[in-house]
Amino acid sequence: MSAFLPTIILRHKKENLKKCSLRGLETREDLRFFTYPHKMDFSLDGYVMLHLGDENTKELSFEDRKFGLFFLDSTWNYEKKMHDSIKSKHPIIYRSLPKDFLTSYPRKQTMCDDPERGLATVEALYIAHLILGRNTDGLFNHYHFGESFLEKNMHLLNLIKKDE
Repeated sequence: MSAFLPTIILRHKKENLKKCSLRGLETREDLRFFTYPHKMDFSLDGYVMLHLGDENTKELSFEDRKFGLFFLDSTWNYEKKMHDSIKSKHPIIYRSLPKDFLTSYPRKQTMCDDPERGLATVEALYIAHLILGRNTDGLFNHYHFGESFLEKNMHLLNLIKKDE
């Protein structure tokens, strides 16, 4: 049994599961999946949402380990509507990830403000779990670009591991 709140993932009903970076993680005990807009019966009390943010958004740190993590899982087309819907119903505490991480997911969309920084959800989940001292085992088991992500960002991942 984990001492951490489970990670909540709100996945858009139109998310293409063939391209979804979280595919295969639905049975993990530390992750809870909900479908937008149908099954949203959860509370975000005690949760933080990772957000690209700006210079005023506090960076996620080990001190945030008491919080659960909340993710939106969708294409960039649906993300704003989902975010606005959640924001209207739940108070949200925002955190950002360190800025220099680069995605390995081959983006074709242009809606992301910074496609190289627009991490795949599983990449952001991996970094957040590492920062918070949570289990990262198996997070990339079904993610085709996991090895590439680890290689591309090894120097930053090593810095997080040293801070633990």
